[in-house]
Formats: sequence, structure tokens, C-alpha cells
Amino acid sequence: MQDKMMDAFNTQTRQMFEPMRKVNSLMLNNMEKMTQYQLEAMKRYSQMGTDRMRSASEIDDADDLREFAAKQAEMLNELSQQMQEDAKTMGEMSMEFKAEMEKLFSEATQQMNDQVNTAAAKKDETPAKATSQASRGSSKS
Repeated sequence: MQDKMMDAFNTQTRQMFEPMRKVNSLMLNNMEKMTQYQLEAMKRYSQMGTDRMRSASEIDDADDLREFAAKQAEMLNELSQQMQEDAKTMGEMSMEFKAEMEKLFSEATQQMNDQVNTAAAKKDETPAKATSQASRGSSKS
């Protein structure tokens, strides 16, 4: 009897914590993905900056300065485009995360509704048995 109760308790506990485990797992995966992307973006930006500083340190005359200024404008355009692409990608990642969270919450809500309906159905059956047993017990008195 106790083994059945403990098994039932363990099953209910697992069912109760399963949605939270899924949410935590999803959040952790999203955090890892976002962090990895941001680190890669930072590496690209720092590489661009380092390249520009290297080019600036190699300026020897007016022609080099003119060439550097022209490339500086190109680099700023490239940087602007890269930042827009990164913002778009981060937005897409956020929307994907939102959709996955909504799916998880929908599944959890459905699971809870199913459990409530199952418990309500069992509760509806139980009083009928208890009442009939109580009736038999009182008629014996």
C-alpha cells in the first residue's frame, strides 16, 4: 500500500515539476545561443576596429591618409549593415524563443486541464461508492 502511495506521489511530483524543468531548459538553451551569438558579433566588431587601428598606424603621408579616410567610410557602412543584420538575427532569435515559450505554456495548461478533468472524473465516481458503502453500513445498525 505504501509503495503504491509513494509511486503515486513520485509520479505526481514529476508531473508537477516537468513543465518547470522544460521552461528552465528552454531558457538556458536560449541564453547559451544568444550569448554565443553576441560573443561572435563582438569578435567581428573588435576585429573591424583592430583592422582600422592597424591601418591608421600605417599612415605615412597625405595619400595614405586620403586612402584611410575613404576606407573608413566603407568600414562604417559595413559596420552599419552588420549591426542591422545582428539586430535582425537577435530579433528572430527572440521571436523563436517567445514561440517556444508559448508552446510550452500551452502544453502545460493543456496537461493541467487534463489532470483536473481526470481528477474531477475520479472524484465524481468516488462519492457514489462511498455513499453506497455508507448506506450499507447504516442499514446494518
